[in-house]
Amino acid sequence: MPQLTLFGHPDSGHACKVALALSLAGLEHETIWIDIWADPATRPAAFRAASPFAEVPLLQIDGTAFTQSGAILLEIATRFQCLGGETADGLRRGRELLMWEANRIGMCVPQLKEARRVNGDGFPDGALEWLGMRYASDCERFAILLGDGAFFHGDQPGIGDCAIWGYTQWLSEAGLSPTSIMKEWLDRMRALDAMKSPHAFFPKA
Repeated sequence: MPQLTLFGHPDSGHACKVALALSLAGLEHETIWIDIWADPATRPAAFRAASPFAEVPLLQIDGTAFTQSGAILLEIATRFQCLGGETADGLRRGRELLMWEANRIGMCVPQLKEARRVNGDGFPDGALEWLGMRYASDCERFAILLGDGAFFHGDQPGIGDCAIWGYTQWLSEAGLSPTSIMKEWLDRMRALDAMKSPHAFFPKA
């Protein structure tokens, strides 16, 4: 079994995506807590050397560094043939969901969450309204993509579910409400045996 080390922080939805994928896949790994609220220059030198922007998540597999949550999820799925990576169709589905999440719901929700944290400071006039409109559109597409399945990959969750979970777990913190379809999916995700809270995924040493 390769040696896996995940660097992250409980406030990073992107890091939570990867932590959930590793948990769902049953892949043993070491977790290293990184203070994302501190000056990047104060983060561990080895971490900064491996992460071009000194950002989480960073997954090391036998010492090789992988960055960007979507790319890491695809690496996990293909390398370990899990979470949709078992078949060509499952991997194609995962890629499509990751691209949608990154461009749509994974863009507006974290921005709205951050806006509430800073009381809107730094956000130009109209930005929050525009992000809210995008979220409303994303809710409609969420339902289309989920379809009649329990999860975005069908009967079992895959990397697409991990990606979409990353920030939808914090809808209330973003001042948003889930649709009934979204709430049912969120409830199923929370009920997974492999699910943990962000702080459980990334405990501070």
